[in-house]
Amino acid sequence: MGPVKAAARPLWRRSTRKCPKHASEHQEHTMADLAFVVTTIALFALVAFVAKGVAKL
Repeated sequence: MGPVKAAARPLWRRSTRKCPKHASEHQEHTMADLAFVVTTIALFALVAFVAKGVAKL
């Protein structure tokens, strides 16, 4: 009975080991997300700084 149940499970559920390739891809996506957030905040800060300078004119 054991092999029949094991064969019925999807391939991604058969192994409990994590693939290092997928772990590094996840880390790359996380770093890209972080860079996007930091860039967006810096852009908004720059726009606010420029708007403040224009308002003083």
